[in-house]
Formats: sequence, structure tokens, C-alpha cells
Amino acid sequence: MIANLAGLLFDGVAYGSLLFLVAVGLSITMGLMNVINLAHGAFAMAGGYVAVTAMNRMGWPFWSTLPLAFVGTALIGMVAERLLYRRLYRASHLDQVLFTIGLVFASIAAATWGFGAGQQLVTLPPALTGQVRIAGVDFGVYRLFLVAVVAIATVLLQAMVTRTRFGAQIRAAVDNRAAAAGLGIDVDLIFSLCFGLGTGLAGLGGALGVEVLGLDPNFPLKYMVYFLLVVVVGGAGSITGPLAAALILGICDVAGKYFVPELGAFVIYALMIVLLVLFPKGLGARRA
Repeated sequence: MIANLAGLLFDGVAYGSLLFLVAVGLSITMGLMNVINLAHGAFAMAGGYVAVTAMNRMGWPFWSTLPLAFVGTALIGMVAERLLYRRLYRASHLDQVLFTIGLVFASIAAATWGFGAGQQLVTLPPALTGQVRIAGVDFGVYRLFLVAVVAIATVLLQAMVTRTRFGAQIRAAVDNRAAAAGLGIDVDLIFSLCFGLGTGLAGLGGALGVEVLGLDPNFPLKYMVYFLLVVVVGGAGSITGPLAAALILGICDVAGKYFVPELGAFVIYALMIVLLVLFPKGLGARRA
């Protein structure tokens, strides 16, 4: 019984870690850039298709597809920011929602046309398959790998935002764009790099999530609510808040589907209501 509970808890942590890796980019764009980007899942899907195409059609090894998915999706995001999203910075939230939901359906149509409507499959390297026994409990090697990757990414991202000059420039550009520009900060470049970072992380999460979340053209619509829940419950603009929210939601979602499968996803929606009542500004809300 204890081993089963430990395995269930670990699966929830791995699932939540993957949700966080994708959603943290949405936290950056919503919290720091004040853009409601409902099409964030489309960039995660793009990263997944980049990895799948490189592996299945070009013969790339799995390890090399991960940086390719990050860089490729980041470049796509920067181009989209320059051509499309830059026009939304001063638009109303309703305009942002309508535009980005339109991008979701456009991305679904493009993926269906380019890759078909079926699920995409990947073959993991032998080093990431199977299970390893720790303290009498069997843990999936790939899920251990996911948790390790997310832990490293979280530490690096937190350090970048809080301890580097680039992170200070992001915060300055968001707080007062005119003053930041007056100090010599290239605000347009900072926003492009910030958006590229967020979409790149989404692409990396999409590539890592093919084995866990699956990959098909409906991916952006299927997981849109999950990514939004992580940001809303955790607090937009924060990193530790969405991480805590993703882990809580991941564990509760896996446990709910295991113990009360007839309720489906209702468990996490009920949990979201409770958490927002207790923390209306999110788990990672910062004091003024």
C-alpha cells in the first residue's frame, strides 16, 4: 500500500513538473509582459512536432532533439512576437483573448494538414526506458529524468530572473517602459527575447511530453485549461508559485483519476476553486 502511494505521488510530481515546464512560459508572458496568450499550447505543440520530425523523419537521436525543440520554438516565438503579438501589447484583454484563441484553431488546422490527425509516436533511448527500484518502490526512469530536467530548468530560470542583468531589464521594462527606454534599454529586444524564452520552454516541454501527454493537432485546445490553471493558481509573473501549483494540481489530478475515476477532471477544478478562495492572488503573489 505504501509503495503504491509513493508511486502514485511520484507520478503526480512528474506530471506536475511537465505541466510547469510548459506553463512557466505562459506565466512569463502573462505576468511580465501583460499578454493573455491562450495560444501558448500551440508553441508547446510546435516543439513536440519539431522533436518528432527530427527523430522519425531525419533520424536524429532523442537527446539532440531537445535543444532543437527549445531553440526552434523560441525562434518561432520571436518571429510571432515581432509580427503578431507586438500589436497586442496595448490592446484590451478581450482583443488578446480573441486573437490568441484564433491562433489556437489556426495551429490545429495547420498541424492537421501537415502531420495528420493521428497521435505521434517516439522511441525513447534505452537509457530512459524501464524502471528503477529505490527504497522498495519502482520509479519510471523517464519520469525521473523529467523531474531532474524541470528541477534544473527551475533553478536556472529563477536565477536568471532575479540575479542577472537581463532579468533586471525585463522587470524594468515591464514596470515602466518609457523610463527603461530612457535608461538605454532596448525594450523591444527585451520583450522579443522574453517571449522567445517563454515559447522555447513551452517547446521543450512539448518535446518531453510526447511520451506522457501525447501529441496530436488538438494538443493546444486539450491542455489549454491545464496550463491556465497552473498560472492562475500559482500567480502570473512568478516562478515558484506556478511550480507549487503545478505539483499540487498534478498530484491531485493523478490521485483523483486513480481513486475516483468517475469524477474525471472535476477534482482539479474543485481544487482550483478552493485554492483561489484561499489565495485570490495566487500562491506566488508578491507584496507590493
